[in-house]
Amino acid sequence: MGELILILDEGTTSARAMLFTASGEPRGLAQRELTQHYPRPGWVEHDAAEIWHTTLACAGEMVALAGGPERIAAIGVTNQRETVVAWDRNTGEPLARGLVWQDRRTAGFCEELRAAGHEDRVREMTGLLLDPYFSATKMRWLLDNDPAVAEAARSGRLAFGTIESWLVFKLTGAHLSDAGNASRTLLLPLAGASWDAGLCELFGVPPAALPEITDNAGAFGTTELFGAPIPVCGLAGDQQAATIGQGCLKPGDTKATYGTGAFVLANQGTAVPCSQHRLLGTVLCQLAGMRTYALEGSVFVAGSFVKWLRDSLGFIESAAETEALARSVEDAGGVVIVPALSGLGAPHWLPEARGCIRGLSFATGKAHIVRAALEAMAHQTYDLAAAFAADGAPWTVLKINGGMAANDWMAQDIADMIGLPVIRPDLVETTALGAAMLAAVGAGLHSSLEAAAEAMIGPEQRFEPAMSAEVREGRLAAWNAALASL
Repeated sequence: MGELILILDEGTTSARAMLFTASGEPRGLAQRELTQHYPRPGWVEHDAAEIWHTTLACAGEMVALAGGPERIAAIGVTNQRETVVAWDRNTGEPLARGLVWQDRRTAGFCEELRAAGHEDRVREMTGLLLDPYFSATKMRWLLDNDPAVAEAARSGRLAFGTIESWLVFKLTGAHLSDAGNASRTLLLPLAGASWDAGLCELFGVPPAALPEITDNAGAFGTTELFGAPIPVCGLAGDQQAATIGQGCLKPGDTKATYGTGAFVLANQGTAVPCSQHRLLGTVLCQLAGMRTYALEGSVFVAGSFVKWLRDSLGFIESAAETEALARSVEDAGGVVIVPALSGLGAPHWLPEARGCIRGLSFATGKAHIVRAALEAMAHQTYDLAAAFAADGAPWTVLKINGGMAANDWMAQDIADMIGLPVIRPDLVETTALGAAMLAAVGAGLHSSLEAAAEAMIGPEQRFEPAMSAEVREGRLAAWNAALASL
């Protein structure tokens, strides 16, 4: 058996492949950007074929770097969640563009279901709300609006899946989804073993098109695309993987990932979560058929707002510039940004909300706007902290990760705004690390997730809150006023 773990990390803006040792040491990274398609306002699409070919190319680079497929013990997959792909199970080719988790085109359908009184039942069963964010309404839209998808369903050729399902199918031919990803579809009851017939009927999704639900670690098939057999042994959505990768394995452990969006997950153990403050219940992981759950708060726009400042407005040339710009001014100069470019997520859940920039004056410069964009990350985190506390799950410390978490100024600002210590690992790529931990367990390199965490998670840095209550309260008042104006 080889000694390296190959991770396929398929995100919203890029596809990546990484190599890890069984001790958690990263050995290589290949990354390529993905094309974002915006055919209409609020619509976001990906080309599933591009995702596959880009992922395959990155994986090939890492196999070569490893010295050949024989050096690789297992593959782990982690993915952008909720994004839906429809493909022909006979040809293996996509039938339509994938509908991305950010896509809002099904807001009207969600409102119809809500008006008909279905949300309470759906929330009680799945832990989720009726929002375009989740997968089932995207599946229904494709069935209703894409003739190729509808015809494949009629002829029994249709396969639906989230991104890990798509990649595993292309790697191995198996049609699978791990329980964590499946719990993001609106079709899996948190306490149920498989897809619920009543939920499938409510959303109009044929169960025959859905994948088999599996554990997060195990033997999921073998790929021979790289010249020799390599088993696929770990599967997890990106936020579940990041939670595992930061060692949040005990009830109460909480992490926040700041990537394209921002996502906070708090381990709830074996208790099925039920939020009263519009947080989400989700499956954190399933091992040997036993589930661990999490309470989750999802923010739709985080790093993607910085990308928008770079690509659409030309304010910066790289995200790395934002820290120096934020430090170059004493404060945001009265500027407040609500980065709701694709609606507001938890705890507000306003799918039709749109972003705003308030407080502009002739004294406003580029640095003030960039700083306000970073401050919005802390403001959104504060709102989530308040919702978790109201649900009886207060944070005592917050572990952070993701690309934006590398920004020291932002890490300190989050600690200041929530009034709690913030811990950041030296290796911020905890999503890929969590997938590597699962693959290592699935391949037998470690006996348990706890053993994998002990062997693979490295040193951390701590940020202590230092902001005065007066400054914090002033910031929050301005933020709440901006929210009220939406």
